[in-house]
Amino acid sequence: MNFNDTLIIAVDFDGTIVEDAYPKIGKPQMFAFETLKMLQDKGHRLILWTYRFGDKLDEAVNFCKENGVIFYAVNSSFPEEEFNNDASRKINADLFIDDRNFGGFPGWGEIYQELTNSQPPKIEKKKGLFGLFK
Repeated sequence: MNFNDTLIIAVDFDGTIVEDAYPKIGKPQMFAFETLKMLQDKGHRLILWTYRFGDKLDEAVNFCKENGVIFYAVNSSFPEEEFNNDASRKINADLFIDDRNFGGFPGWGEIYQELTNSQPPKIEKKKGLFGLFK
């Protein structure tokens, strides 16, 4: 797979973008939003592919939007797709990122390195009491 080509990437929410705290929203996984934004900046289409539905799905979509990630599609292969019982529920994607992969979730740092062949961006650490003192 050539990551220089535009890919459709399906990404799970609970346990992948955020720590698993379902039905609540967990803390963002380290490098999750940075990596997702980088993928979008490179032209890849991201699909949120999650067990969530209804209000819980809306909460997840809004949480991602607040963190700078707006998905190409949500629980569907493309934005206009309407789910019905006449078609498979499987998402059409080039790549799936999920904490339930065989072997487990490697972490966003490793995913970033694999997709870009470079080190993940550094997160600025706050010093002192909540960053007030340096």
